[in-house]
Amino acid sequence: MNSYGLFAVMTTERLEIQVEGSDDGVTWRAYEFPYKPGDLRRAPPIVEPHQPRLDWQMWFAALGSYQQNPWFTNFMIRLLEGEPGVLKLMQYNPFPNAPPKWIRARLFLYRFTKWGQPGWWTREERGIYFPRVRLSQ
Repeated sequence: MNSYGLFAVMTTERLEIQVEGSDDGVTWRAYEFPYKPGDLRRAPPIVEPHQPRLDWQMWFAALGSYQQNPWFTNFMIRLLEGEPGVLKLMQYNPFPNAPPKWIRARLFLYRFTKWGQPGWWTREERGIYFPRVRLSQ
């Protein structure tokens, strides 16, 4: 094989944004994206030639800040509003009865596990990507 393509070499680690919602600001539940790392036990999907737009944008957003990605703030607002069109882009909705009151995003460094380790990924937290916010009352 040759190395022709936009990404001729893929890395074995990458920064990932985990979006979380909460009803009380204490207990947080993660939104899962269908095509990007999240659950440490879930295998990476094979999605060729489909290019999932939101998951792809999330990868690039993790390389900068939410201030450099204005669409990300709008995305978070739509999750707080429970926008059906946005929720359809997620693997599942952890708030099926009503949107969360709070939302935030944390940044993690994901790595593939080594042979013999459980799961597909390991991760270490790198901090807050988007601060805890809620819609004004």
